[in-house]
Amino acid sequence: MRVYTKPLSLSVTIAAMTNFVWTLRVYWEDTDAGGVVFYANYLKFFERARTEWLRALGIEQQSLADEAGGGFIVRSTAVDYNAPARLDDQLEIRTRIDRVGPASVQFTQEAWRAELMLASGAIRVGCVDRSTFRPAPIPDPVLATIKSAR
Repeated sequence: MRVYTKPLSLSVTIAAMTNFVWTLRVYWEDTDAGGVVFYANYLKFFERARTEWLRALGIEQQSLADEAGGGFIVRSTAVDYNAPARLDDQLEIRTRIDRVGPASVQFTQEAWRAELMLASGAIRVGCVDRSTFRPAPIPDPVLATIKSAR
């Protein structure tokens, strides 16, 4: 695995990244026959929020793959569902870091509609070498940026 060398240009302040919020609208494609968001789609919402969080920190996942030969994969998830989201609801996906290790990051993510938390999850991602999909250390500049966002 090569060292990640792309300079990180932060478009937002690191302090604002401690509790990252990404907003989305619920579409027909997100709902099931019962008219509520299909449970697995919350994982998609969480994935998109983590990706946008990384992007806001100046970390592009495609660049990480191209330049460092690495990338993040989901290692484990646990989600609790409290209330349904429905078509046209505007949701906030709130993301925060719980733990950072040399090769993994543990997040807590929550889906909110106004003042109501709909779902919460513990998501652990790990860094892998893209050629072997074996665990690999998070490149130092990326790790430092993630740690500074705590």
